[in-house]
Amino acid sequence: MWQAPPAAAPYPREWLPALDLPAPGPQNRLTVLLRILLLIPQFVVVWVLSVVAFLVAVVGWFGALVLGRLPGFAADYLAAYVPYETRVSCYLLLTHDRYPPFAFRTPGHPVRVELRPGGLNRLAVLFRLVLVIPAAVVQGLLFAGWWVVGWISWLVVLILGRMPQPLFEATAAVLRYRMRYLAYLLMLTSAYPKRLFGDEPGSEPGGPVSATRPLVLGGPGRALLVAFLLLGLLSGAGGSVTAEVTSDDDEVRQVTGPLLQGPPTG
Repeated sequence: MWQAPPAAAPYPREWLPALDLPAPGPQNRLTVLLRILLLIPQFVVVWVLSVVAFLVAVVGWFGALVLGRLPGFAADYLAAYVPYETRVSCYLLLTHDRYPPFAFRTPGHPVRVELRPGGLNRLAVLFRLVLVIPAAVVQGLLFAGWWVVGWISWLVVLILGRMPQPLFEATAAVLRYRMRYLAYLLMLTSAYPKRLFGDEPGSEPGGPVSATRPLVLGGPGRALLVAFLLLGLLSGAGGSVTAEVTSDDDEVRQVTGPLLQGPPTG
């Protein structure tokens, strides 16, 4: 008796690096007021770690071209650096009130990043810096746009003592996209950064659940995210115009300066 051949195994769904954030809750207004000052030591640490990450990534790039994956030491360090930088960014952007510890391993911290370094396409590794340009532009616009209205966000959280849900959703989307961009740039994943505007409800059945897994954005959250992109674009255009005007003004001064008579002497 004829039997139909077994169905082919479903194509494995691409896995994206995940960011888990706690739901927005009460925050200490004093720490909100002094947030940037409190983070000065962390800024220094992140800068030092980023210098090391650059050197490790350069070595890891050559290793990935040969092995088709990051060497173990590079994967271990970079997979610790990205969560550290992300925890500092999450605290800076007011998503929660838990100070990031000075440690790579933070099992009790509410901000968690899940990375799964693995096999890489050698051709994608070779052209990584070219391929990542669109994602770099998007994450740059998002952060620039967030900071254009950052003082308003800071004032809102300071007054309310918590981050409103739409602002939290948009900010979490910015932070998650940046984390995925860093993970792709540093070859910790083969998945290109995507899902900027969030996930579908129930898109991760059976997996860990947090305020950002899945990250579902409502209408106001999506509108804020679009506003961040537009403000980032406008701020970049405004900066370019200002730089051009300043440059033109300097050229005029250089041309006219020697032609102007100075005060009489002697």
